[in-house]
Amino acid sequence: MKDRDGVIVIGAGGHAKVAAAALEARGTEIIGFFDKNPALKGQLILGREIRLQEEVEPVLADYEAILAIGENRVRQHLADEMKPAGWHSAIHPTAWVHESARIGKGVLICAGAIVQPDAEIGDHAIINTGAIVEHDCKVGAFAHLAPSSCLGGDVQVEEGCFLGLGAKVIPGTRLGAWSIVGAGAAVIRNVASGAKVGGVPARPL
Repeated sequence: MKDRDGVIVIGAGGHAKVAAAALEARGTEIIGFFDKNPALKGQLILGREIRLQEEVEPVLADYEAILAIGENRVRQHLADEMKPAGWHSAIHPTAWVHESARIGKGVLICAGAIVQPDAEIGDHAIINTGAIVEHDCKVGAFAHLAPSSCLGGDVQVEEGCFLGLGAKVIPGTRLGAWSIVGAGAAVIRNVASGAKVGGVPARPL
């Protein structure tokens, strides 16, 4: 149980800036940015000094945290490894999320994103800037929908799938676990787990 207010941000790259923007827009205090890369220690991100991830361990159990890292496998690994007071879901106030949508823990929904009725967003998933999740879609844990990507209605996005910039998926389609859809692709048929597809229409790469 957390005993203090504020959120710890794990990660200090470009995606951390986007996560921080959502937190700040909600008026949520950011405790600090923590990263494993020693080369980043002492640098500033949005005016705050970056600290090493090991420095967060003594207080991790006192605060909620968010994994502000775009790489899906890394988020999965850290979610298993770290034990904060809880995982914080950050929804930018300019995003539109219907009240019937179900949002997991540690989710980031960025500025201008849309999540329509009865959609489900799994734990630690990212709905990036301007992405659209239409009605009845299911987005699995650790998935990442890049900026301006779009899911038609009733699309199933399984665990760890990455949907590239501006990619579109027609209704009723399934994107298998840990698959990758390239930027600008148009997906008109199911994508197998672990597959990489791209193009218009999307084909295996």
